[in-house]
Parts: sequence; C-alpha cells; structure tokens
Amino acid sequence: MQKYYGWGLPYNASAYGADVDRLIYLLHGFMILLFVGWLIFLVVALFKFRSRPGHQATYKPDHFKAPTYIEVGVALFEAFLLIGFSFPIAKHVRTLPPKGEALEVRVVAEQFAWNIHYPGPDGVFGKTDIQLMVPANPVGLDRNDPAAKDDITVINQLHVPVNKPVIVHLSSKDVIHSFFLPVMRVKQDVIPGQNVPVWFQAKDTGNFEIACAQLCGLGHYRMRGFLIVEQPEQFAAWQAKYAPKVPAPAPVQTPASPVTVAKE
Repeated sequence: MQKYYGWGLPYNASAYGADVDRLIYLLHGFMILLFVGWLIFLVVALFKFRSRPGHQATYKPDHFKAPTYIEVGVALFEAFLLIGFSFPIAKHVRTLPPKGEALEVRVVAEQFAWNIHYPGPDGVFGKTDIQLMVPANPVGLDRNDPAAKDDITVINQLHVPVNKPVIVHLSSKDVIHSFFLPVMRVKQDVIPGQNVPVWFQAKDTGNFEIACAQLCGLGHYRMRGFLIVEQPEQFAAWQAKYAPKVPAPAPVQTPASPVTVAKE
C-alpha cells in the first residue's frame, strides 16, 4: 500500500475524488497567495516606517484605503469559493445514491476494531440487539431473525465491488472514532448513539487502508482496517464463501389419504 502515499495527496481511487482534490488545491493555492501577499506588505511596512533620522512617528496613521480594498476583495473571493465550489461539492458528497443502486454496509466501531456487517445475498439486514453483543458477536446480530440467517460479519475487512456506489452506515459502541478512507476522500466522525451514513464509489481495484483519524484510546494505533476493492464477480464469490449456509426448509409431508374398503 506504500505506492498510494507520497508527498502530495494520497492516490485517488474515488469516483468523485477529483472534485475534492481540485477544491483542496484551489484553497491551498489561495492561502499561499495570501501568505506571500501579506508577507510582502509586512516587509514594505517595516522598511517604510523604520526608525531613521529626520522621521518621527505620529499618533495618527496614514489615511489610505488600499488595505480596506484588499480585505474586501479577500472576503468576496472566499464567499465565491464557498458558494461556487465548497457548497456544491459538499452537497454532492453528502447526497446518498438511491438505495436500489448501492451496496449497503454497516460499520460498528469499537476500541479498537471496525466490525463490518453485510446484509447477505438477500440484501436485507437482520435485527441487531445491544444485549447480544459479545466478542463472538460484535454487532449483536440476532440469528433467530430470518433476515439474519445469511448476514455476513467480518472484522477490519471491508470488501466492495468496483464501480458501484457503497453506502456505509456508521455507528460506535463506545467512544468517538473517525472513519477515514484516504484514497476514497472519505472522513467522517463516528458518534456513539448515532447512525451516520456516508458513501463512496471506487473506480479502481486494490487493497487500501481504513484508518481511525480520532484519538480513541491507548490502542488507537491498532485501529487499522483494509478496504478491498474487487471486480463484481470476485465480490460475489467472496460473499458466497463467507455467507452462512442457510439450511433448506424441510419438505412438508402430506398425510396419506385414508383408504376406503368397500364392503361386500
């Protein structure tokens, strides 16, 4: 996974990542211009108003309006960035795709692991109960629920198909975590007691990193997972391999019809 990281932004494997990157570069470029501009202004002010023979400081400053114009221009440009770029991109990123077109997954964070819950081939999540949460059942899945019979639960491995929207429903069992997929440009705080949905769509296959970007305890460094993006047929094979085997319903036995014996 080292090839996905360097001196700049992480590798972009997200369908909408280019828009996010464009906004990041634009904002940082604008900040560099501001920094250089104000640094030049500071150097000029230090040189122009330095202490030297024949000059005396006054209590009244020079009345020139250039700084006011500069500040107004900066404020207008920042408003343009918000309205023209930030708000539309944020709206696009936060608008979930139609559920019928997306793969839905539940991710339950805890110290210090990502518990991942798939609905199984039937596409329906089984019921969960906090009273059923034990180390062997970290999401509290009720296996007595018919919809839970084929559900899949794994730890720290999020398998998704390429070129398909994925909706991740985030929740936490203990403290605040932060679900971070650098290559997907996804970073979302996971709040106890809340169900927070995020989505992404991978455009490239590969093995990527899931990180916790919120200090969540002494074992925070161990809270690392893996995002495996694969072809649809590979994902289907993985799903079929790890889905619990649902026993076929027992055949219904029809009672034999009584035999009528004719009397002679």
